[in-house]
Amino acid sequence: MTQDTLFSLAGRVACVTGASSGLGQAAATILARAGAQVVGVARRQAELDAWSAAAPGDTAVVAADLLAQDDCADLAQALAEPFGAPDILINAAGINMRVHADAVQQADWDQTIKLNLSIPFFLAQQMVPGMAEKGWGRIVNFASLQSRRAFANGISYGASKGGVEQMTRAMAEAWSARGVLSNALAPGFFPTELTGPVFADPDKAQALADQTCIGRNGTMEDLAGPLLFLCSPASDYITGQVLFVDGGFTAK
Repeated sequence: MTQDTLFSLAGRVACVTGASSGLGQAAATILARAGAQVVGVARRQAELDAWSAAAPGDTAVVAADLLAQDDCADLAQALAEPFGAPDILINAAGINMRVHADAVQQADWDQTIKLNLSIPFFLAQQMVPGMAEKGWGRIVNFASLQSRRAFANGISYGASKGGVEQMTRAMAEAWSARGVLSNALAPGFFPTELTGPVFADPDKAQALADQTCIGRNGTMEDLAGPLLFLCSPASDYITGQVLFVDGGFTAK
């Protein structure tokens, strides 16, 4: 392996959920720029098409409502059609209801757990055999600051993201010996649709920036290095880990 190939994804096929916006779309673009053939999946067809038209490299899209999936087998098959069985799965789709614990409804709880925790597992479960057959695979889940910390109005989201952290370790235990490595990124505060209510309040956004060691909130460019590291040969001996990309928010 040379320095030129250490972070290269040439010849790899990646699937990214939540690719219609935010961190998911940024992740899909980063992987395509690194040489992977990327399949973006999300609910909104128009946004997916716009991303694919502007993205570098080979890309394809699959419009699917992940919350409507009762069995991920058909979805996994559809995601393999454009370029073949994926080598890399990025579970970036997510939902945050932002409801106080006193007011959480059963349906809100179930939707949050399903999209943030259950679908990432069952989609990975469907893709692992194809990765294991090649002896090489990467699963990158999206954890959160709330995997470790409690935030106001975040009980269902925090529960799901705490689950993502432990699920990532359990995936690593189950599949790493077959060449499929599982890790997670835990982003700090980045400007996305999901964090729109936070960034709509300049004082609140500044308070969060002040909480970091670096003194600012994240930008999409901050995601590129950590994501490529976990998806490329650079992380061949890394599995079951959660990398916080938060400017030191959790260090204080």
